[in-house]
Amino acid sequence: MRERRAERERVRAREFEAFAAGAGGRLLHAALLLSGEPAGRPEAAERLLTAALARTYAAWDRLRGEDPYDLARQELAARYARTARRHRRARGGLLDRLTPQERLVLVLRLHEGVAEEQTAAALGLSEERVRAVCARAVATMRGRRTPPVP
Repeated sequence: MRERRAERERVRAREFEAFAAGAGGRLLHAALLLSGEPAGRPEAAERLLTAALARTYAAWDRLRGEDPYDLARQELAARYARTARRHRRARGGLLDRLTPQERLVLVLRLHEGVAEEQTAAALGLSEERVRAVCARAVATMRGRRTPPVP
C-alpha cells in the first residue's frame, strides 16, 4: 500500500515538474506584467508565481483532464487581485502606468488571450466593465488619456 502511494507521489511530482518546466516561463512573464516590475528585479513576480504553482500542485490530483495551465493562470490572477494594493507604486515595469485592475484585465485579455466572458467571470465584473477597463488600459499604454470608467 505504501509503495503504491509512494509511486503515485513520484508520478505526480514528475508530471508537475514537466508542467512547471514547460509553462513556468510564460507564467513568470505574466506575473512580471502583473507585478509591474522590470525583468531584472522579479521578486514580487516570483512570489506570485510560486504561490500560484503551489496551489496548482495542491490541486493536481483533482484536475482530472482539465488544463493545469488554466488553473495556474487563475491562481496567479486571484493571488494578484488579493494583493493588488502592494503593486500600486511605480517600479519601472512595462505596464507601470496602469492601475492594478487595468493590468490584470490587460494581461488576461491581451497577453493570455482569455475571452471577455471568462475574464469577467473570473474577476466578478460585467463583460461591459471588462471591455471598458481594457479599452482604458490600451489607451493609457498608447499615451492617450481617457476619462475614468465608473
